[in-house]
Amino acid sequence: MTGGAVPGPDGKLRCPWGLSADEYVTYHDEEWGRPVHGDDALFERLCLEAFQSGLSWITILRRRDSFRTAFDDFKIASVAAFTDADKERLLADPGIIRNRAKVEATLANARVLADWPADELDTLIWSYAPDAAKRPAPRTIADVPAVTDESTALAKALKKRGLRFIGPTTAYALMQACGLVDDHLSDCVARGAASPAS
Repeated sequence: MTGGAVPGPDGKLRCPWGLSADEYVTYHDEEWGRPVHGDDALFERLCLEAFQSGLSWITILRRRDSFRTAFDDFKIASVAAFTDADKERLLADPGIIRNRAKVEATLANARVLADWPADELDTLIWSYAPDAAKRPAPRTIADVPAVTDESTALAKALKKRGLRFIGPTTAYALMQACGLVDDHLSDCVARGAASPAS
């Protein structure tokens, strides 16, 4: 998938991936690339991006409600208090991705973050948002990077603070999803729908 924006059912141009499955249209138009703030909200995105590693995002998107139920809406304080019994419950839950390493990383990360001051995760992540004025809008999917200097630095910073299962590629996917960057294609109807700076 290397082309430019393509028309959707309504005739409006969108990023090609945003039309590859029915669920993607709403996610592409209303969520992806829009600024996300709040420690719990960003913890959810961190967790889901980690669970997505090695899989397609549609797999996670279709199970997101189940993930939210299983992980108590990704409230950091709640997940940090999960017990071994909760871990076994998660590993037996067919509604999520039952990957032991990813489940254990999610629980461990919650315990680390539970000790951080309020808004520290938000502040740390957003401190790696690049200057939007210095980033030309991608014209085709081929122009969209998988990793950047900022995502590499963000992943390093999170790991240094004790977080697991976060590499430069996962960090960049987080940056895209949470609006730190606007990687909608230049002709995409959703381009600039929300400012990447906040």
